[in-house]
Amino acid sequence: MNENQRLNDIDFSVDRNNLYREVMYTDLKVASIKKLVPINQDGSDDKSRPTVFIGETQLMTPGGPLPIHAHLEADTFEKAMDNFPRAMEQSFREMVATLQRMQQEQEKEERESSRIIVPGR
Repeated sequence: MNENQRLNDIDFSVDRNNLYREVMYTDLKVASIKKLVPINQDGSDDKSRPTVFIGETQLMTPGGPLPIHAHLEADTFEKAMDNFPRAMEQSFREMVATLQRMQQEQEKEERESSRIIVPGR
């Protein structure tokens, strides 16, 4: 498949029925909270859909910054701030569990693939 064929398979059209205005808040320390306000095609607020809050932070690791993000169950910015710590902790726990599971699967595959059977021995 050449580059033009791959490009033709990508849909770059705007979903005009799912538009949001993004507002970013930060404490310049740990917390970044995105407030996604639903809007109509003309840019006016769409009161028929709920506002969405997304929490973001990063942890410094020996390999560099590790981004963490999570949906914040909240209908106000104040509730989003209250829910931020718990959501980040939960997201981090899930990430660690996923990484451990992936590492275990990789180790299992390596053990199974290293079983070389030599005829006559």
